[in-house]
Amino acid sequence: MSLAIGIDIGGTKVLGGVVAEDGTVVASHRIATPATDVAAIRTVIVDLVRRLSAAHEVIAVGIGAAGWIDATRSTVQFSPNLAWRHEPLREGLSRDIDVPVVVENDANVAMWAEYRYGAARGVNNTALFTVGTGIGGGLISDGRLVRGAHGVAAEFGHVRVVPDGIECGCGRRGCLEQYASGTALVREAKRLASCDEERAVKLLELAGGDPNGVDGPMVTEAARDGDPVALAAFAHIGTNLGSALIDLVQVADPEIIVIGGGVVNAGDLLLDPIREHYGQAMGARGELQFAQIKAAQMGANAGLVGAADLARQ
Repeated sequence: MSLAIGIDIGGTKVLGGVVAEDGTVVASHRIATPATDVAAIRTVIVDLVRRLSAAHEVIAVGIGAAGWIDATRSTVQFSPNLAWRHEPLREGLSRDIDVPVVVENDANVAMWAEYRYGAARGVNNTALFTVGTGIGGGLISDGRLVRGAHGVAAEFGHVRVVPDGIECGCGRRGCLEQYASGTALVREAKRLASCDEERAVKLLELAGGDPNGVDGPMVTEAARDGDPVALAAFAHIGTNLGSALIDLVQVADPEIIVIGGGVVNAGDLLLDPIREHYGQAMGARGELQFAQIKAAQMGANAGLVGAADLARQ
């Protein structure tokens, strides 16, 4: 059995696991991310690899990192939530890890996990939107990850949807991420609750009466309880995501679009408005076959499973 290690690096935690060829996570461990210290992040990764490989013989290590990864899958050119700027991560890690190391974008590894083992298993033309604090994307065409000439393709969250709109962390304005992410969900819920407190009874109850205290889990809980304002917030980001999926269909024509990330845990609260707008606004393209929308299946292990399998490839 060929084993590989996958490391999923986020803004708050580093999750590592030993992964078998069938996608099974044989062992795993989690460590807090020292997000502002480049050297400390590298040390954490090396220590995690050593810990996991002590009891398992592995052939490769795959790193899934939030940020723009170069075409050689070695350098993190920019990371919005970590201290990496043109960081030669693979080179640095390879000095202390004695098996091949591959560095890949976090949404790409999640896409690969869904393609190999999850909601898009075996579907050679597919796409992934990860909806969390921000929006990530992955695209597979004819069974291959689309990375682009410089390694930074499929950044769906940074497609401009509102000219001169809300400022985005990428330096532009009006990106989809500002209108359809978990952050956008909370922003819209706070705005609506402030304007219409009478309809936001459950949401404000959870937030202690203060609209500024609203967070993502509160919006989900209130929506499940039928709170009109929380439901409207989900409808808002679902409509925006539905529009973005239509644009993706026109460009890439995938067979399946997978919706992943933390917000998809809300289930149909998110998926229903996406599907409703997506179907209604398809226009003439709707007369032809178009992509199905599915919820991701790999959950919290998607990043490490995909990273390990790509490294094994």
